[in-house]
Amino acid sequence: MRLERINWTQAEEYFKHNDMVIIGTGSIECHGKHVALGTDFLVPSKIIELMEPRTDVLIAPTMPYGSCEYLGDFPGTVNLGYDVLYAVMTKITESLYKHGARKFLFMNGHGGNNAALEQVCMDLDKKGAMGCILNWWTLAWVLDPAWKGGHGGGEETAAMMAIGDDLVDTSLMCDNNIQHLTENLKTTGFGSIDFRGFNILTRRSVRKMSDNGWIGIDHPTTATKEWGQKMLEGCAQYALDFIEEYKKVEL
Repeated sequence: MRLERINWTQAEEYFKHNDMVIIGTGSIECHGKHVALGTDFLVPSKIIELMEPRTDVLIAPTMPYGSCEYLGDFPGTVNLGYDVLYAVMTKITESLYKHGARKFLFMNGHGGNNAALEQVCMDLDKKGAMGCILNWWTLAWVLDPAWKGGHGGGEETAAMMAIGDDLVDTSLMCDNNIQHLTENLKTTGFGSIDFRGFNILTRRSVRKMSDNGWIGIDHPTTATKEWGQKMLEGCAQYALDFIEEYKKVEL
């Protein structure tokens, strides 16, 4: 059941008997030259689409924009930042709380959203409600360790292949050419550098460390549509199983 497709009387009836809402969250940002900017928005939206016929939980529209300042130097990236994302998600959850929602599942597609979403969950907790964040890409690593990947690598590329043939341009796949700070200060991620085996946290523009915007050990050329289909279905089924257990929580 989609919030945007029902009228207010149907919403009123739903909240008389149900207190859960699913909200997708994502981002519009660079994922390498080869993958569409909407990856972090389209993947959670697709997982929710796969879930919809098998759940009675109300689905709110997916939030397409997120907090992604570190990717802001790549054309097309839209960054709300922490403060705006937190404010928007707070208003959304407050509105739904007013109507009867008490349990929220955020189907998240972008790691940069977590800080704001975690604060929203804390705010909900203080009101006797609850929020849970399901990061699909880390869930995929648990479902099958072979699926583990990085930003714009094989994992995300496979997911996008499963969503649409027009979302991945295989002719633009290339090595990520990661730039290290020094011989001994190795860039290990968008927010970390390695020195003598220890990861030190930092934040810099991704364009200073990658000339195309993807990072990880899973090269995009390893991606297949079949991998993506299996992975998205696995994430959807896990989320459905989680929802049934989540319904049992007493607040």
